[in-house]
Order: sequence, then C-alpha cells, then structure tokens
Amino acid sequence: MKKILVACGSGIATSTAVNNKIKNILDSNGYKGEYEINQIKVTEAPRLSPKYDFLISTTQEPAGLECEYVSAVPFLTGVNIQKATDEILELMKK
Repeated sequence: MKKILVACGSGIATSTAVNNKIKNILDSNGYKGEYEINQIKVTEAPRLSPKYDFLISTTQEPAGLECEYVSAVPFLTGVNIQKATDEILELMKK
C-alpha cells in the first residue's frame, strides 16, 4: 500500500482537483486499492512526510521533505502531464 500526500497552499482548492486526477490515473493503471491519499496543506508536508512514500503538490517542494516529490502543476496547466504521470507511476513501482 503506497501512502501519498497531495498538497496545495490551503489543502482545499487545487489539491482537490489534483487528487481526483491522481485517483483516475492510478485506478486506470491497475493500482485501485493499492494506495491511500491524504490531502493536506503544503505546510504540513515536512512533518508528515516520513510516514509517506511521496508528495504530489501544486507548490514548490517544501524544505525538510523526507519523501519523494512530484510537481502537480502539469495537472493544472495541461503542460507536461505525461511526464508527471510517468513520475507517479514509476514511484508506484518502487
């Protein structure tokens, strides 16, 4: 079971949109039931990161992060979506 953090500045707006896209990507690639997503404010990420496999965030990588980081900006802009998707799927294989 992979433990994933999804974050934005407030933990509500853009992270909700990204969260839904991540679930669709993971489920459509055979990972349904193999992950747990926790949606947070990015300021919570460094404290929570030791217990998670990776962070997907609409913000810059926060200092002190102790898990892998993937930028969620492509899911908001539509630019480089495949690269971000590939990064997430690669982290799911680890």
